[in-house]
Amino acid sequence: MHAAHCEIHQTELVMATNLPYSQMKLHNAHLAYCTNIHPAESWEETFHVLKTHTLAVRDKVSSTDAKSSGFAIGLRLSARAARELLIKNTAGQREKLYAFKDWLTEENCYIFTINGFPYGNFHGTRVKEKVYQPDWSTDARLEYTSDLFTILARLLPDGVEGSVSTLPGSFKEFEANEHYIFSNLYSHAEFIEETSQEHGKDLHLGLEPEPLGHFENTKETIAFFDRFHQWAKELALDTDCIKRRIGVNYDTCHFALEYEDCHQSLDALRAAGIRISKIHLSSALSFDPNSTDALAAIRAFDEPTYLHQVLLKNTDNSITRFKDLPEFFSALEAQKCHLDAQTEARCHFHIPLYAEPDHPLRSTQDHAADALDYLKMHPEFCNHFEIETYTWGVLPKALQLPIDDQIAKEYEWVIEKHRSE
Repeated sequence: MHAAHCEIHQTELVMATNLPYSQMKLHNAHLAYCTNIHPAESWEETFHVLKTHTLAVRDKVSSTDAKSSGFAIGLRLSARAARELLIKNTAGQREKLYAFKDWLTEENCYIFTINGFPYGNFHGTRVKEKVYQPDWSTDARLEYTSDLFTILARLLPDGVEGSVSTLPGSFKEFEANEHYIFSNLYSHAEFIEETSQEHGKDLHLGLEPEPLGHFENTKETIAFFDRFHQWAKELALDTDCIKRRIGVNYDTCHFALEYEDCHQSLDALRAAGIRISKIHLSSALSFDPNSTDALAAIRAFDEPTYLHQVLLKNTDNSITRFKDLPEFFSALEAQKCHLDAQTEARCHFHIPLYAEPDHPLRSTQDHAADALDYLKMHPEFCNHFEIETYTWGVLPKALQLPIDDQIAKEYEWVIEKHRSE
């Protein structure tokens, strides 16, 4: 494979760094990057990441003389870190949580969202489909997510709503019992409602559709919520609680992989009465599966940590799904993969937002730009935006910048794109 096949254009941006914090928002929406990009499982490791990388990113993208509105952090906490943060001392006080809150105040930072999708180890080991375990049919997922809301409710500034993002119920191949999923989600909606009332906060959970998740595209998402509401009605439960507290975390990478139109998808979800809890801004890879050069280039992204689902779309609009890149290549080699001349392939590999791959690869960057355009047209549709390129550590080496520089460039791309759309 030629090196040029896996290079990424470092697009020049006309906007300088050191933006005032007041310009780090999109209209009235909060903007952060997700700290799941940094390896950390314990609370000590997580706090170290925040004090080093996150503050370094803050200083790269925000001016030191204009910090009146604070720097937003998109926090990732593992189940272990969440438990450690909630430990009480002999006096019944959560010293680590209160110390963290004091640190946020001292650094003029704030938390508005937590990524609760990955439960355990998320770096340096085989994650793949394990990222869906435990799923929403289990008590462990319910307890973990409740811990996250307990933490978030105590960290949120006054007047700021809070979100937690999570998996889309389960993974298709797990064949999870959907009634167990509904039961746990409804129990959690009641917990979020009680916590919201107790703290005077607007808290909500965002289920994140993803290729081969229990539900993965607009049609399946709406159908899932319809079944959820019907299940609740049959048990004479409060469906309004579901509408207030359970919504969708719309990941622009994931919906682009499904070949969705961003505006049409968001319109349909909102028309169905589904709350848009958060927007993940991210991009995937696109390529021509009929091209030997493109196939050679995409092999550089076949790595053993994360799932890299491949979705093929033919001229008849049919979509063929493969769980991972090895399954896709095996089907090609066995000639079990139908391709026509216009077939397009997209691969679930988060690449930096500012980056456009060199030919013959492409990106789904336009879908993220469309989400920012949608915000301009509907400024109140969602208040939470998060940059989420968690694959930095497994990117081909030729594509990597120092991690703090990469994240800063993603902020620049988002804000410049938002201004220009």
